[in-house]
Order: sequence, then C-alpha cells, then structure tokens
Amino acid sequence: QVQLVESGGGLVQPGGSLRLSCAASGMRFSIYTMGWYRQAPGKQRELVATMSADDKTTYADSVKGRFTISRDDAKNTVYLQMNSLKPEDTATYYCSARFITLDYWGQGTQVTVSS
Repeated sequence: QVQLVESGGGLVQPGGSLRLSCAASGMRFSIYTMGWYRQAPGKQRELVATMSADDKTTYADSVKGRFTISRDDAKNTVYLQMNSLKPEDTATYYCSARFITLDYWGQGTQVTVSS
C-alpha cells in the first residue's frame, strides 16, 4: 500500500522560510517522478515543482529562484525548501508520485504566510 505523508507546514511571516518533507512508503521510490503541488482556497490545484528519477527539475514560474525541490532516495523522501515566502504562497501543499500510469498523492500540509 503506497503512502505519502507530508510534514513541515505551518504559519510563517512574509520573507520567512519553511521546508516541507514527504515520506513515501510501499513503493519503489527511486523510479518515481516526485512533485509538489498546491491548492489555495477557491483555486485549482497547481504545479509547484517536480523532480524526475534522474533528478531533472521543473518549477512554476511563480516560485523559481525561491523554492528548491530535492530528494533522498535512501530515505524515500522528497523535500521542498521554500524561501522568501509571500502571502500568495498560502495554500495546502500536496506531495505526488508518478510513474507511467501510477499516480499517488499525499493528504496535504497547510502553509500559511501571514504577518
């Protein structure tokens, strides 16, 4: 049974930083493209960043230069380092794992950027 469990969300002031983690189990982690998506209230879920099995990365334009995705295949964990956070980054952040037709999601972790 595949499980993705996010952690690291919380309340942070504008300009602050957070690091999200997503621990995976029940899957051959190293072959999956791992990703982070987010959904703000009243908005559609959107891509934040992805990292392929061979470490190729993609980022949404809105987070380029501020967020960094990384993975540790030995720990079956993907991370999202978020710096220079803005109020518009406030959302529920979801971890995803994709391999061909396999597609898994975590339950989400809330990130709130507010003073």
